[in-house]
Amino acid sequence: MNNFRKALVPLAFFPFKNIVSAQKRDSIPQKVVAFVTDKFPQARDLNIEYTQVTPYNYSSAFQGADLPDNKVKNFSQINANANIYFIKNRKWMLSTALNYRYTSVETENPSSLFSNENSNKADFHYHSEALNFTYFSKLFNKIAIYSATASVDGSDQHFERIRGMVTGNIVLKANAKTKMTVGLAVMIDPSTQVPVIPIFTYEHKFDNGWVADIILPQKLLLRKDVFSNGRISLGSEISNTSFYLYQANKTYEFRQLAINSGVIYEHNLGSNFIGTFKTGIRAVPNARIFDKEESFKDYIFEAKPKPSFYFNVGVSYNPFGKPRKK
Repeated sequence: MNNFRKALVPLAFFPFKNIVSAQKRDSIPQKVVAFVTDKFPQARDLNIEYTQVTPYNYSSAFQGADLPDNKVKNFSQINANANIYFIKNRKWMLSTALNYRYTSVETENPSSLFSNENSNKADFHYHSEALNFTYFSKLFNKIAIYSATASVDGSDQHFERIRGMVTGNIVLKANAKTKMTVGLAVMIDPSTQVPVIPIFTYEHKFDNGWVADIILPQKLLLRKDVFSNGRISLGSEISNTSFYLYQANKTYEFRQLAINSGVIYEHNLGSNFIGTFKTGIRAVPNARIFDKEESFKDYIFEAKPKPSFYFNVGVSYNPFGKPRKK
């Protein structure tokens, strides 16, 4: 699962979260409006976060030959993203998603995989820009949300890929206690691992105050409001890291998917600001490097990291949201 999918799948679920509150005459029912205008919205308008991972060991192989075991002494990231809405009306919306990620990696033993010379430290810059068109309609007498996305990405040196994605979602249920949607996402990208992804979202409020918050394949959480302006969540989320490498006049891509399991605390700071803290265990099934012209399955390098601990702190600003009184 690449970064493009991680960034845009949540927008496919809730693309109209910032317009419905200002459009009460909209054809979208109020029970759906409640689903997408949470005080802790699924997709944040402006967001910046910092992630730090504790040291971990990993085994690896290059072109099928085992390499000596190594250790990542430091892995840290800074992520910044923005979702900007250009045109919004009752039937469709045009928006853009901008993302920047800085990744710093330091290994115990020098490696030539991340640079042209043996080194134990390297820094990487990754960015992506996407244009999203979303259309609201009805299918089988249910609210349907269709979207089409075109994006480019790259490094601090070059633009690298042009990608596309189309999605379709149907709201199966939306009442005071339960919200549920189902759909498909189709990736237009030769390097993708899975070109067609089923989408399922489910939110259910239990009588004891806990809420099941499921967005497959992105996250599986149980959450509860605490204090006057806080929320705690327990469960797992998927994140990913990708960046481009330049070796011997060729372009390669590094890509890994991580399963982050633990606790998340969010606090509504007022004036549309939200602070977030996450911590727990990070498990990475594998990390691969492959030629940009090939696919993820045609890799030249594969690593299998051991689980490690992580923490993440962030702050978001949602200027289109409705301020919450303390």
